[in-house]
Amino acid sequence: MGIIKEFKEFAVKGNVIDMAVGIIIGASFGNIVSSFVGDVIMPPIGVLVGGIDFSNLAFTIKEAVGDNPAVVIGYGKFIQTVVDFTIIAFAIFIAIKGINTLKRKEEEAPAAPPETPAQEVLLAEIRDLLKNRA
Repeated sequence: MGIIKEFKEFAVKGNVIDMAVGIIIGASFGNIVSSFVGDVIMPPIGVLVGGIDFSNLAFTIKEAVGDNPAVVIGYGKFIQTVVDFTIIAFAIFIAIKGINTLKRKEEEAPAAPPETPAQEVLLAEIRDLLKNRA
C-alpha cells in the first residue's frame, strides 16, 4: 500500500501538475506557431523568392518505378521546419527575456528603510534639546 500512497503524493504535487499544464499549452502553442509560419510567414517569403512553395521543394534521387514510389529528399520540408523552430525559439526568448526583466525590477526595488524605534527618536530629541541648552 506504501507505493500507491507515494505515487499519489507524487502525482498530485504542484510541480507535476504545472508541468502537465505546460506541456499541453506548449503543444497548442506549437500548432499556433506552425499555422502562423505556414499560413502567414511563408507565403510572402515564397513570393519574394519567386513564388516558390518551400514545402514542395525536393530532390529526386530515383524516379518511381511501377508500384515503388520515388525516392526524394524533401529539403523544402526541412527549410519549413527550420523556420518554425527559429520563430518558436525567438518567441520563447522574448517571453523569458520579459520574465527576467520583471524579476530584475522586483530585485532592484529598494527595500523600505527600517523604521526608527520610538525610543531612539525620543533619545535623539532629548540629545538635541540638551545640545541647544548648552
